[in-house]
Amino acid sequence: MTAFRHLFGPVPSRRFGRSLGVDLTPLKTCTLDCVFCQLGHTSCKTLERREYVPVAEVTTELARWRDEGGQADYITLAGSGEPTLHSGFGDVLEFIRDELPVPAVLLSNGTLFWESDVREAACQARIVKLSLSAWDTRTFQRVNRPHPELSFDVVVAGLRTFRQMFPGTIWLEVFLVDGLNTTAEGLERLARLAETIAPDEIHLNTAVRPAAERAVQAVPRERMEEWAGWFRPRATVIAGFPKRSGVNIEAGERAILDMLRRRPCTPAQIAEAFDMHRNEVAKYLGDLARTSRARGEYRDGEIYFKAVSGKEGESP
Repeated sequence: MTAFRHLFGPVPSRRFGRSLGVDLTPLKTCTLDCVFCQLGHTSCKTLERREYVPVAEVTTELARWRDEGGQADYITLAGSGEPTLHSGFGDVLEFIRDELPVPAVLLSNGTLFWESDVREAACQARIVKLSLSAWDTRTFQRVNRPHPELSFDVVVAGLRTFRQMFPGTIWLEVFLVDGLNTTAEGLERLARLAETIAPDEIHLNTAVRPAAERAVQAVPRERMEEWAGWFRPRATVIAGFPKRSGVNIEAGERAILDMLRRRPCTPAQIAEAFDMHRNEVAKYLGDLARTSRARGEYRDGEIYFKAVSGKEGESP
């Protein structure tokens, strides 16, 4: 199949099976600079909505992918940054809805849903995944490090308004960082706040992949399972998912491990070497690190991965 500029995958997803990604913004163009981001620090923190890549190019690639026999369980607008920053993301969703036999998903941090244009465009999706990892302005600043013009209360009000108008399915992801947003009082407030948004499902996540900040710690699954009952509807713990399987995945992991055995590499170097999207690389590295076959080390602000030698690094 022909290579694409704006599409990546399909990649195995915890929630979406085989997911074809659509990337609408340059790397790390976002409204937030979350401490837990698997793609690293935000290089362009902005609220400017514009056509970062031509909609016509994206829809042409989607049509070509379809015509060349492409198959996926979902098509997701998610990639290097916040997709709702693209002024034409609704047009892309509409094209997927009308021209492709695959449901469209919008993966968004939800920070721009106070804008009516964003809410209306998002209604073209079958599923919208939103994020909420704070319960007040202080935790919003600590965990998500938003653009200075973003108001936490305005952001949450926008999510509530979207729920009232959206006929599809809303998933709310709550990302937990040990020691930052995991106090009992804070989690109670977070759970009550999430309930006011009335999502169809709530997903608890934590840092199973290398994060932007080295101090970010994953929350043990046992604690997350206990906290899941505090949410309404009861949350599902999606972190610590089973190892992905499949011939292509195993081949990709072997190739990356072979490279890491020769020398330590950053995720960006791996992506360039194998012509992979950074999201795909993050998934592979997450599996390799979680199964102790690779280990990340921070050097001069960058994280380098190296293969773990001996029995410690063998697959379980």
